[in-house]
Amino acid sequence: MPAERTGRLGVGTVGAGRVGPVLASALAGAGHALTGITAVSDASRERADAMLPGVPVLTVPEVVERSELVLLAVPDDELEALVAGLAETGAWQPGQLVAHTSARYGTAVLEPALRRGAIPLAIHPAITFTGTSVDRTRLAGAWFGVTAPAPVLPIAQALVVEMGGEPLVVAEADRPAYAEAIETATSFSTAIVEQATGLLAGIGVEEPGRVIAPLVRSAVENALARWAPSTIDLSALAEPFAEEDE
Repeated sequence: MPAERTGRLGVGTVGAGRVGPVLASALAGAGHALTGITAVSDASRERADAMLPGVPVLTVPEVVERSELVLLAVPDDELEALVAGLAETGAWQPGQLVAHTSARYGTAVLEPALRRGAIPLAIHPAITFTGTSVDRTRLAGAWFGVTAPAPVLPIAQALVVEMGGEPLVVAEADRPAYAEAIETATSFSTAIVEQATGLLAGIGVEEPGRVIAPLVRSAVENALARWAPSTIDLSALAEPFAEEDE
């Protein structure tokens, strides 16, 4: 496999939660062809239809069969079994790119696909998602945690750039620490905001979120200034990081 690829890919997405349709839309905007997406619940089908009009809703095996790049945007606790199950049925194809969006895992979780000849990539967008077109704007300049074997790392980096993001290379062994950093930033900031707005609401303050917004933003800016004074997207801290759902 060459270090860099050119041309358009057929991209299939497994998972129509908050993340999958957004990344698929971004890849389509970069010129790639969308082969299909999986969607189980009514909400996920509505989301897929809204974000990816005209893209067929398929089964998981159909998405894998039709795609040169398979994007796995599923909850962490479903990823390992999904990859292994598809390997057992012989679904993975030699030379096929397989990318997951989990913060927790690197490429080891994709080992069953690798043994079938697929090319493993871990591409995690370090922002929170609403599952709407607003997220497309948030992708611009967002950082993506990228893990991949050295020969194909440029492919993962190129895909991130095509989606408007900035690739941050994370070693396989460092993936748990990376995931902990993401979870800490989102869960603690969310908890603090909810506690503060709750206290203000309790004393009769209307729209407490608007009242504390300037305070929270300035406090976060001050805390981040010593690390990256001009490159942090504070909108990414506005709501908790959510795993994909079906």
